[in-house]
Amino acid sequence: MMREYKTIREVVGPLLIVDGVENIQYDEEVEIFVDEDDVRIGKVLEVDGTSAVVQLYESNMGIRPESTRIRFKGEPMKLKVSDEMMGRIFDGKGRIIDGGPELLSYERRDINGKVMNPVLRMFPNQFLQTGISAIDVLNTLVVGQKLPIFSGAGLPHNELATQIARQAKVLDESIDFAVVFCAMGISYEEARFFEDEFKRTGALERSVLFMNLANDPAIERISTPRMALTTAEYLAFEKGMHVIVIMSDMNYYCEALREISASRKEIPGRRGYPGYMYTDLATLYERAGRLQDREGSVTLIPILSMPEDDKTHPIPDLTGYITEGQIILSRDLKRSGIEPPVDVLPSLSRLKDKGIGDGKTRKDHSDVMNQLFASYAKGKETIELASILGESALSDLDLQYASFARAFEKDFLDQGFYENRSVTESLDIAWKLLGMLPKTELKRVRDEFLITYYHGETS
Repeated sequence: MMREYKTIREVVGPLLIVDGVENIQYDEEVEIFVDEDDVRIGKVLEVDGTSAVVQLYESNMGIRPESTRIRFKGEPMKLKVSDEMMGRIFDGKGRIIDGGPELLSYERRDINGKVMNPVLRMFPNQFLQTGISAIDVLNTLVVGQKLPIFSGAGLPHNELATQIARQAKVLDESIDFAVVFCAMGISYEEARFFEDEFKRTGALERSVLFMNLANDPAIERISTPRMALTTAEYLAFEKGMHVIVIMSDMNYYCEALREISASRKEIPGRRGYPGYMYTDLATLYERAGRLQDREGSVTLIPILSMPEDDKTHPIPDLTGYITEGQIILSRDLKRSGIEPPVDVLPSLSRLKDKGIGDGKTRKDHSDVMNQLFASYAKGKETIELASILGESALSDLDLQYASFARAFEKDFLDQGFYENRSVTESLDIAWKLLGMLPKTELKRVRDEFLITYYHGETS
């Protein structure tokens, strides 16, 4: 039931304090009528007796407490969802911004979603191919998984995000695949990069884009990922599609949380972030998954740029607790010209073992993955040792491992942002690299696979 008031007591930045209200709910959507042609939106941040604090989604310019009307809509913010959303671009308020027509048929859904019943969850166990060797072979993404990308300022996480959006697919072609891309707090140039890249490569046809710019209000940054996830849930669980949601950059989302918390004068937690940030992030991340009685799925890839490359910062720290691993981008690899600069050794996909093997990727996948990790780690260690003692102090086997590590980075990791490799191609490249080492060193690969795939020195 809508209720209208003309009792704005005060305007404090993006906040309106309204007196004399009744039956107002937290998170309720609000319309602010500045004049006949100027209607702005907001939501209820706090209710205290007969007073309510309303957060504006837009500028407070021109709002006069004595003449502005405010209408409480009696329900939280809702998004129009439809299969017509495919190929369209929306802003952080859910409005179409690509110049195209409005949606003709739709249903309205609460952007806060519903909790996924844990009993009805399916365990993620289906391989999702990204076309990126470092992910597909070594840190495998599984349908319904939450796998964040930890990046840093100046690292090419935007390029990696668009590469995944272009190339990702489930090998079971009988089910449609979609991408929901959510950008938060980005610059105008970044927004143009994403839009142009999606259009140029044709990825837009199977995608829905939500764009929140840096100059948009902080409260809009809080709603944008919820709109993206609401869209993904509709496409996955109503339309039976496999949906991958890419959210960039969660750092800006958390900064908006901190800004709103400060405006409400809440007691800050670690580094000024609100104490409930863990819970808030969980309400986003836990909306990903699969349901037993539905065909579709929601796979989530949040991207966050770690302040000062600090993995112990509250944002990556809390994200790591909630999600199932992390893909870490390396500044050293970036300086070496490796693209994408995925640092495979500290990266981790906790569900990788569930999505690989016979019938999913290839039966030798698990052994190859383990051997690559072991050999690359030893090769990196050998290179570091050589930088201290000199290569003359290394044995012939040590030199082979050092050569392997360099070749691994050049031929396996460095594939560029436009090469799309199948998992079979990536595994074949891995075997070619393992052929640089003696067969006796491949202790993590079973003999049956050595007989079939190994083509190198036998001793």
